[in-house]
Amino acid sequence: MELNRRTVIAGAAAAGMAATTLGGTAHATGGRKPVKTLFGKLADGTKVYSWSLENGGTRLKVLSWGGVVQSLEIPDRRGRYANVSAGFDNLEDYVAKTPYFGALIGRYGNRIGKGRFTLDGKDYQLSVNDGEQSLHGGTQGFDKRVWDVEPFVKGSDVGLHLYYTSVDGEMGYPGTLKTKVTYTLTRRGEWRIDYEATTNKATVVNLTSHVYFNLAGEGSGTIEDHELQIAASRYTPTDAGLIPTGELAKVAGTPFDFRKAKPIGRDIRVSHPQLVTAKGFDHNWVLDKGITARPEHVATLRDPASGRTMKIATNEPGLQFYSGNFLDGTLTGPSGRTYRQGDALCLETQHFPDSPNKPKFPSTVLRPGQTYRTTTIHTFGC
Repeated sequence: MELNRRTVIAGAAAAGMAATTLGGTAHATGGRKPVKTLFGKLADGTKVYSWSLENGGTRLKVLSWGGVVQSLEIPDRRGRYANVSAGFDNLEDYVAKTPYFGALIGRYGNRIGKGRFTLDGKDYQLSVNDGEQSLHGGTQGFDKRVWDVEPFVKGSDVGLHLYYTSVDGEMGYPGTLKTKVTYTLTRRGEWRIDYEATTNKATVVNLTSHVYFNLAGEGSGTIEDHELQIAASRYTPTDAGLIPTGELAKVAGTPFDFRKAKPIGRDIRVSHPQLVTAKGFDHNWVLDKGITARPEHVATLRDPASGRTMKIATNEPGLQFYSGNFLDGTLTGPSGRTYRQGDALCLETQHFPDSPNKPKFPSTVLRPGQTYRTTTIHTFGC
C-alpha cells in the first residue's frame, strides 16, 4: 500500500465559469490576490494573520494559526450568503478552547491507540491527549502551530500555500517532516486542498482538514435535517476508546448505511452499540473506490431548507463522519450563538484511524525519497 501512497497524483484543476473577485466583480483572468489582515497576537507576541480570498462565488477566510478556515461563505438558492463553518471571531478562543474548528490536522489525523506504534522494529510513544489515545497529532499538533502563508493567483485560480516543518521527535513522531498544504478557490467556486509532505526518516503521516460544517449557516442550530450520502459499503467499528477494532463491517442493515442520501437525524438515536459508545456518529467509512490516482466523488451533503449542497471528491480511502457529539453549549461562535450537540458536522478525508497498528489497513508510512500527496475537492451548489 505504500506504493499507492507515493504514486497518488493530484487531479487536474477544474475549469468553468469566470471567476468572482474580492470586490465581487467577475474577471475572465481569475480572482484578485488574497488580502492579509492582522487577526491577533499570541502570548509571546507572534502575530497571527487572516487571509481573505474569493472566487467563483465562494468566500474563504484562513488563519496562519493552524491553517484554520475561520469562515466559508456560500450562497443559498436565493443567492443569500452565509458562513457555513463553525468557529470563533477571536484568536484567544482558537488558542484556548477550540475543538479543532476549521484546522489543518497533523501529523496524524484521527486517533492512534495508546499513542504507540512500531515502525521498522522501533517503538514510538506519541503525545497522548484523548484519554489513553493520541488524537490529531497530540497536545501540540499542526492545528496549534503558526504556518507560513504565501498567497497566489494562478490563471483563474486564487489561493494560499501554507508551510510548516515538524522537527524530528515533535509530539513523539520520527523524522523531520516538511509539509505544504495548498488551499485553492477555482473559478467555479470549488475549494480544493492539496497536501504534500516529505521526510528524512521513516514516519507515519495522515493529514486532513477539520472544518465543522452547517450548510444552513453557522449558529443556525442542528444539522440533523441535513441529508448525507457516502459511497461506502463498509465502516470501521471502534472500541470504547474510539479506536478501530480492525473489522471492516458492512453498513447494510445498520444506521451507518448512507449509500443512499438520508437525513442525519433519522438513525442517530437508534440504540446501536456503536452509536451509544460514540454518542452519535464518529466513525471512519471505508470508501468503495479505495485509493485512487485522482479525486473521485465520495460524499454529498445537502441542507433542504437553504438548498445548499456540498460534494466531496478525494483520492483518500476513508472518510471520517463526526456529528458534533461533544459540542456541549460552552462555545460561542461569531453569530453570538452557542454550539450544542449536533450543531455542526465534520467530513474528514483520510487514511484510517490507528493504521500504524493495523497491518491490514492501508499503510500511512512515508519514507525518505517519497512524497506524500493527497487531494480533496469541495464543490458547492444550491
